[in-house]
Amino acid sequence: MWVKICGTTNLDDALAAVDAGADALGFVFAESPRRMEPAAAGEITRAVPERVERIGVFVDESTERIRKIVEEAGLTGVQLHGDKGLEFAMSSTGEPGSSRRLQLILAFPTPRSGEISQLLLRLGNADRVLLDTAVQGKRGGSGETWNWEMGRASLEIMSGHMKIIIAGGLTPGNVADAIRTLRPWGVDVSSGVELEPGKKDHEKVRAFVKAAKSLRL
Repeated sequence: MWVKICGTTNLDDALAAVDAGADALGFVFAESPRRMEPAAAGEITRAVPERVERIGVFVDESTERIRKIVEEAGLTGVQLHGDKGLEFAMSSTGEPGSSRRLQLILAFPTPRSGEISQLLLRLGNADRVLLDTAVQGKRGGSGETWNWEMGRASLEIMSGHMKIIIAGGLTPGNVADAIRTLRPWGVDVSSGVELEPGKKDHEKVRAFVKAAKSLRL
């Protein structure tokens, strides 16, 4: 099970997540109490092992600015919320001046069954889809769970086309149930392993990664 610890803001938390076995770290470059400056994020990404994915989270950001931050922050992938992210998804996702291809995650609110075909048409060059709780006025990061049982059929259909990552209110205590119910490719957590916005609880991080990776589906 692929695990991303999102909302990383400092090296201590990043290294704790890496030591716990996380596959990816998320850095927020949108309006948020966890927002990072690209240069500060770059100091962290240069200090973590190469095997760990470094994902930048953007909301309705221009393609030009995304590419600039990718280079400055040393990112290996981007997670895009909002309509402008689709412009980036339909373009080349290689880093400027590099043959390495960025991992591209498109984030959507959890779809109803009738919306799946429309969603699949919007994926562009995306490698993965992140499904988060639909909350009015928010593009993601609500910290609220969604109805996993009702979403199960939709995810079964989508999993045949795309790697599915689930988010929204996940914690060390419920992530195993979410995985058993939805059988995603990966899970994403931020507030569910925090002491406060922007500061991780290292014990919760370890518990979350262990719970997610101990399942054998």
